[in-house]
Amino acid sequence: MILRRRWHIAVSHGTTALSSLLLAALLGACGGGGGNVAITPATPSGASLLPQEPGAPAFTGNTALDGMNWINYRRNQLGLSVLVRNARIDTAAQGHSDYLRLNNTISHDQVVGTPGFTGAAPENRLAAAGYALVRPFAYGEVISATTEPSGFYQAEELITAIYHRFVIFEPLFREIGAGAATAAGGNAYTYFTSDLAASNGYSVGLGRGNLAVYPFDSQSRVPTNFFSDNEKPDPVDGRNEVGYPISVHANANVVVLVQNFTVRPRGGNPLPTQLLSRTTDSKVVQSVAAIIPLGVLSAATTYDVSFTGTVDGLAVTRNWSFNTK
Repeated sequence: MILRRRWHIAVSHGTTALSSLLLAALLGACGGGGGNVAITPATPSGASLLPQEPGAPAFTGNTALDGMNWINYRRNQLGLSVLVRNARIDTAAQGHSDYLRLNNTISHDQVVGTPGFTGAAPENRLAAAGYALVRPFAYGEVISATTEPSGFYQAEELITAIYHRFVIFEPLFREIGAGAATAAGGNAYTYFTSDLAASNGYSVGLGRGNLAVYPFDSQSRVPTNFFSDNEKPDPVDGRNEVGYPISVHANANVVVLVQNFTVRPRGGNPLPTQLLSRTTDSKVVQSVAAIIPLGVLSAATTYDVSFTGTVDGLAVTRNWSFNTK
């Protein structure tokens, strides 16, 4: 499985409104890069891929709907706003999934003259679908392609991938849409696209000095690992299988500075980790940070996390725990 991602973000300050763009891509294929999609073996199908915890959305079998519902389910668990479904954003997302299927490709960009063209970039496709980006606005896009059609699975894989998670858990978004398209043939790819946006004003978000964390406090059945090589750019150079990423998220228009960020097994020593923040990784936006354990986490273990730093200039300390599968 290969993940590719690119993004840019700018936010409004005072009365000067700038657009915000966050882009990420997930490619469920082994090897390769930006062109044709290689087919991989299918994984077990349907809702059985993920635990049906209390409050989890019901599995419908509709990839787009299930993926969107799973994104909102996870956002709600973090204390983030539940995004409102917008039919025009659905249209833009569906058009891009159709384009990916017709051209057997995975990209945020479309090429004029190719089958299914609806707009060169996400903002063009939103406009073509009738979704007006009125300042101040923000928008983002995540895409995946895999032989597993479950929308729950596709959304959870995008959340696992740390650069993609930064997009999905942006507090300022207000609306969401999704689309999916499946190619013909055995072991065919299902292409999932979700666009997230806020137009003519942002969500209230988290408020000054506040953070959302993931895994969230007391979360159970957290995976023990993450295959870093699957995400492009690779967040952990020189290693593939590492521990599950742990992240903090603030509103996109504030700065998060990390002073100390650790994870340890209950009663044990802090684990070796790699810090992802604006000061250590130019690909990370100012309002988020993450640590990635450099070794696979132990199963059925409680981990304690500690974060100390500043959020929009205010001192913040957070301590929480989670439990692995």
